[in-house]
Amino acid sequence: MEKQDLNRIFAILFRPNLHCYMIKVSETAKKKVVELMNEDGFNSTTDFVRVGVKSGGCSGLSYDLKFDKIQQEDDKVFEDNGVKIIVDKKSFLYLIGTTLEYSGGLNGAGFVFNNPNANRTCGCGESFSL
Repeated sequence: MEKQDLNRIFAILFRPNLHCYMIKVSETAKKKVVELMNEDGFNSTTDFVRVGVKSGGCSGLSYDLKFDKIQQEDDKVFEDNGVKIIVDKKSFLYLIGTTLEYSGGLNGAGFVFNNPNANRTCGCGESFSL
C-alpha cells in the first residue's frame, strides 16, 4: 500500500462521527441475506454476515462474503437494517462507508459492494483497487 493510500485511510478514520462510516445494508440485500442464511441453516437474528477483503482479482483486491456464527476478538461488529455484520480489522480499512446491495438484474444476480474508497473496479464488480 502506498503512502497516499494510507493518508487517505487515516483521514477517513479520524473524521468525527466514524460510526457514520459503518457498512450499510440495502433493503434488497437484507431480504436476500435472510433468505440465504435460513437456507444454509444460519439464524439471521443471531448469526453474522462476515465481509472481508483479500488479495486477488483482476483489480488487486477482492471482496469476500460468508455467513458465520462466531465473532473473533479483533472483529468490528455492525448492525444495519437488521443484519449483523462482522469485519476483521484489516478489511475494515478498505470497507469504510461501503453499502452492501443485491442485484437480480439481467446481467446476473448477486451481491454488489458500493465502495466509496475504490478508485477502480473490474467489470464483474468482484474486485477493486484503492
